[in-house]
Amino acid sequence: MARRRTAAVRPPARPWVLVATAVAALALLTIGRAPASPDPSSGPLPASSNGAATAGDPSDGSVAALASPSLAPPSPAASTPPSSPPPVAGRFGVGLLIADRGNGRLLIVDDAKHILWRFPVAGSLPKGQRFSADDAFLAPDGRTIVANDEGHQVIDRIDIASRRVIWQYGHYDTFGSAAGFLHTPDDAYPLANGDIVVADIRNCRILEISHAKRIVRHWGHAGDCSHRPPTSFDNPNGDTPLPDGGLLITEIGGSRVVRLNRDGRVVFDIHVPVRYPSDAQLDATGNVIVVDYSNPGAILRVSPKGRVLWRYGPRSGRARLDHPSLAIPLADGTIALNDDFRNRVIVVDPRTDRIVWQYGRTDVRGRGPGLLFIPDGIDIIPLGTMLS
Repeated sequence: MARRRTAAVRPPARPWVLVATAVAALALLTIGRAPASPDPSSGPLPASSNGAATAGDPSDGSVAALASPSLAPPSPAASTPPSSPPPVAGRFGVGLLIADRGNGRLLIVDDAKHILWRFPVAGSLPKGQRFSADDAFLAPDGRTIVANDEGHQVIDRIDIASRRVIWQYGHYDTFGSAAGFLHTPDDAYPLANGDIVVADIRNCRILEISHAKRIVRHWGHAGDCSHRPPTSFDNPNGDTPLPDGGLLITEIGGSRVVRLNRDGRVVFDIHVPVRYPSDAQLDATGNVIVVDYSNPGAILRVSPKGRVLWRYGPRSGRARLDHPSLAIPLADGTIALNDDFRNRVIVVDPRTDRIVWQYGRTDVRGRGPGLLFIPDGIDIIPLGTMLS
């Protein structure tokens, strides 16, 4: 998630892939790696607060069981290590992918908070590189994950089975707008055709990049950060692909959410009443789910005409949000989100406005069992039929 140094910048965004093959489910059960330094663009860390527990807020104690870390990539024939618990089917299907940015890692956890998979391990990254991805999404092929590392100005495609970076776009630790360069990439989504779409925030454009590392389509132009969709965009930090082939674009400047159809035409262009919009998504009825990346933060459901239908934004206590960056609606009607600076991922039930699930300890940063440090991205890993 990019953070604006002046009046507005901080990108995050992403959709979740709704379909995964059975191959993905079998590939997920492996692990491990050492932390990278937190991305300095994340700003100061929040002070710990000890608000009173909200009624219905579940205990955020440590994970009951963890898979043992492995420092070597698994052999092709490797099966689930004996110490790894089987995935527990629940609200996330197989599990929830978390981009634990401050710890420089990706985790997949199941509904029972078992860790099923970790990245990176020894040999995962190109030589001399570190990892601090702020978003990560499962590809429709079910075999790879695409992660954008905005602090290092690159996008990585990761092979799930080997836990290695097998493709990278951008120039590590160097930003720019020329061919092959990015400037604060956010929400890099893998598409079914093998391409990747990304919000190139500070270049004020959205790019579709082919496997051959060519820009095959773009929305907006480097150097033009005015709000005139679909021609130009003001610091776009979200570019969620939609089932109809269109995009849902979030703009930091002006707090706008724009829906484009597959031909790039504007379906709607609305202002959302938040200070810092992040990673807008569509729910099953076509309404917009967007978070306010602020403290206190909020989650909103907004109609395509811009009317607020629901808002969750407690101002104090354990329920308060501190810079949430992505919220995604789940099939059961609840909403999962990463609450970045309170070091947790939670699930909120809009029917009761209560937290019904949590991973990470509120206001406690760490790397050990059940702990996170600035979790900046999430994605759903659907349950494959082989696990049913």
